[in-house]
Amino acid sequence: MKKLQLTTLIAASASMILMSGCASTGTSQTTDGALIGAGTGAVLGQVIGGNTGSTLAGAAIGGLAGAAIGNNEEKKNRRYYRDERGYTYYIGSDGRRYYTN
Repeated sequence: MKKLQLTTLIAASASMILMSGCASTGTSQTTDGALIGAGTGAVLGQVIGGNTGSTLAGAAIGGLAGAAIGNNEEKKNRRYYRDERGYTYYIGSDGRRYYTN
């Protein structure tokens, strides 16, 4: 039984990693990271724990971790600009200006 669980865990992890490279919902990287993390966490929670509680815990932990990683990547990729009054801003994924000071 242990060998079957390990094989399932490896297969699920490999497929989630491969799918996450191409995943994008057209929203922010924070949202994409949360969705990918929640899906990966749910699969891993089910494989490791084998019950509903483990699946939900894995989805919650994975979602939080994915959102944090996505948010960090989003912040790293921002371009900052200065307007004519000297204020610094960046343009969000929705096309709006967000001022930092």
